[in-house]
Amino acid sequence: MTVYENIAFPLRLRKLGKEEIDKRVKQYVHMVQLDDHVYKKPSMLSGGQKQRVAIARALINEPSVLLLDEPLSALDAKLRQNLLVELDDIHDKVGITFIYVTHDQSEALGVSDRIAVMDKGKILQIGTPYEIYEAPATRFVAQFIGETNIFDCTVLSCEPFENEYMIVVDVPALGTTINVTDLEPQEIGSKFDFTVRPEKIRITLNPPRSTAAGLNVFKGVVEEPVYSGFQSKYYVRLDDNTTAPLMKAFKQHTAFLEDGPDIEWKDSVYLSWTAVDGYLVKDVDR
Repeated sequence: MTVYENIAFPLRLRKLGKEEIDKRVKQYVHMVQLDDHVYKKPSMLSGGQKQRVAIARALINEPSVLLLDEPLSALDAKLRQNLLVELDDIHDKVGITFIYVTHDQSEALGVSDRIAVMDKGKILQIGTPYEIYEAPATRFVAQFIGETNIFDCTVLSCEPFENEYMIVVDVPALGTTINVTDLEPQEIGSKFDFTVRPEKIRITLNPPRSTAAGLNVFKGVVEEPVYSGFQSKYYVRLDDNTTAPLMKAFKQHTAFLEDGPDIEWKDSVYLSWTAVDGYLVKDVDR
């Protein structure tokens, strides 16, 4: 069947009139930007164009809810990103609820109004993309959505701090304590997971000048720098701690780098982040 016949098929099953079918098919063909391919066969279409045909065929029945089960998983990265933007635009035009199932965290964050994170058939957290990323409810959510540094910890002290609480936690994996804020007071001795996103960590060649309350500062050596154009990812081994996991710190590049990033492999560096940049989460399996 041609693109036209594929999209028209659900309407033919409903025995709509020829003029009505033609009008609606052309409307949805235009919506998914396939006007120049309407009489082509599937073998003549790219992967992305085939996906658009499938979306148009599903939408032409005007459902109240559309379930999309990993619709872009078979496409290459660049095409997937372009189609994600187009899919969001189509959603705005038709104005119905899309339930989008994906294992790709960037897709979930980029296209959703609300996200439900599931593990083993159980919903762990529901919230906006911002809430899910910045305030994960569990260890699984923190690790599944985006990249993070995460460690077991125990609360040592908890004191009022501005509109929150300044909490000192013992982190055995790092062999020291860390400062972190929380909206709620936590009991001394409570077990949590401490997490801090790599982009929240400042990586510098010199000691940080910040005087922020509860600033956490570590010294280490860059074991692996990964340059990816718009940012560099640094995997850092903390001084005097060869058994701890490498700390991840991401640095955005906002200026022209004629000679490349200023931090290189085996450089001695400082990692720092404020108490408000970290987060305490519960491990539901603990």
